[in-house]
Parts: sequence; structure tokens; C-alpha cells
Amino acid sequence: MTKIYEMRVYRCVPGQLPNLLKRFNTITLKIWEKHGIRQAGFFTTLVGESNQDLTYLLEWESMGERDEKWSAFQADPDWIAARAETEKDGQIIANVVNRFLTPTSFSSVK
Repeated sequence: MTKIYEMRVYRCVPGQLPNLLKRFNTITLKIWEKHGIRQAGFFTTLVGESNQDLTYLLEWESMGERDEKWSAFQADPDWIAARAETEKDGQIIANVVNRFLTPTSFSSVK
């Protein structure tokens, strides 16, 4: 069975990218681990439309797994509290673009 990759691009409010990176590094990844969410890479934009973007990939066995684990993460009281605390001085993310990708037959990623 081919895995599904979710690509998420977070465009930050100007000046907030360092705060988003810190939140992922110190809070979000630990909560993801608790829920079995697997990351396949994180990237900032060196050259492109905006240097205020964080792009990352998540690896899923199926859309069902994604829906189950993402819903559990979103409802996690630790995440809800941490998100509120890290955004107490204002919003960090301006918008999110989300795509679900499947590897081609010739992709090095399966």
C-alpha cells in the first residue's frame, strides 16, 4: 500500500516565524509523538514567495489514520493549552495551505 504524505505550509504573521519554530521544537513534536504522528521533514523558505513560511510533511498509512490521529491531536488538552499560551500575545499563523500527496511509481519516497 502506498503511503500518503500531507504537505502543510504555514504562512506566519510577519516576525512570528521564530515563535512558530520554537513551538514546534519544544511543544508540538512531543504532543505529536504521543499521538503517533510521523513527520517526514520540516523546511523554511530560502528562496521563494515568502521567507515567513514553514513547510512540513507528515507521513500517513491512510486517510483514515490521518483523520483519527489528527483529530485526537487537535482535541488534546495539552495542545489546546499550549497553543493558547503561545498565542496569548497574538496570532502566529496568518494562513495554512494543506495538500495530500501520493508518491509516483518512480518516486524515491514510497
